[in-house]
Amino acid sequence: MAEDERERRLDGFVAAPGPLAAEHGPAVLPGRLRWAAAAAPAAAICYGLWQAHWLLNGAPSFGRFGTDLLVLPRWGVVVLCAAAAVIAGLLRMATRPRRPLVVAACAVSAALLVSCPLLLLDVIGRLIPGLHIPHDLPGALSRAACLTVAVLLSVAALSHRRRLWGGCPQCGRTGEPSIPNPSAVPPRWAWWAAYGAVAACCLRIAAQYGLGWGAPGKLTSAEAVSLAVFEAGFLLVGTVLPLSLVHRWGRVLPRWVPLVARHRVPRWLVLAPASGISAGLLVYFGVGIGQLVGDTMHPKPHPGALPLSFLWVAMPAYWLWGLGLGAAALSYHRATRRPCRRCGR
Repeated sequence: MAEDERERRLDGFVAAPGPLAAEHGPAVLPGRLRWAAAAAPAAAICYGLWQAHWLLNGAPSFGRFGTDLLVLPRWGVVVLCAAAAVIAGLLRMATRPRRPLVVAACAVSAALLVSCPLLLLDVIGRLIPGLHIPHDLPGALSRAACLTVAVLLSVAALSHRRRLWGGCPQCGRTGEPSIPNPSAVPPRWAWWAAYGAVAACCLRIAAQYGLGWGAPGKLTSAEAVSLAVFEAGFLLVGTVLPLSLVHRWGRVLPRWVPLVARHRVPRWLVLAPASGISAGLLVYFGVGIGQLVGDTMHPKPHPGALPLSFLWVAMPAYWLWGLGLGAAALSYHRATRRPCRRCGR
């Protein structure tokens, strides 16, 4: 029995601490992780050169936004890209676990991520054109490239961890195998998170009519349709989506649904929008709250700006909405993930 356990450890099917993993050599990672780890330095160099070109020769006007990135100056982004390229290269070449490199990779990824919050508006503006959200192609491409570098660097850190720190190289899981149970009751913190997201959405709506601008003025037919689509999506994301993450009908369709009753809900159909929207809300409104603090401490005239009282209620509500949605999505991910084909966990 002990020999079988040892063989399973050496094959990478049972979690092993870092020193044991290093002793028996790096684990073989899935192709997608190897590709991302290899692409991270190249992506960081290319985007850094792009930003350096704009820094030295002048950047476009970027339309009504006036900028492509926020928080950091352009030279700061160039420095971050250089750091990302170096860190990603060192992570790939390392033969032993390097915790400081992983921490540095996470810090640089976070800094790049908070530099492109306007990407959320790019996505909404493309999905619902009638909202007239400002759009400029060079700025949108720059923000998308910045996000790509941040994601690839994070994956490079994840690859380093799975390759050298033990656990299953395919899924990164440790412990005993588990079987997904769609009927399992989510933990209490997931319920609090989901219903907290709903409460935050309701608070945002209350702020609009209590402290904001109330009902919109006269709209064209195209604008009215776009606004109706946006508000319908707003309500679905604020109520149905978070609740589907903790209720059984978000995993197995109820009996009253015609044709597909009692079928399992594809997990990506719930998890993908919940994760993406949560990340967008946290980044965009996290940066926005920081700017709001500055505007409150050092007021400046902004023609047509919304009242500060409304912003101080709405923006934290949005951020808490994203936080609750993300926490509930984490619980849903853990409850619905399938056993790994490699290790059975």
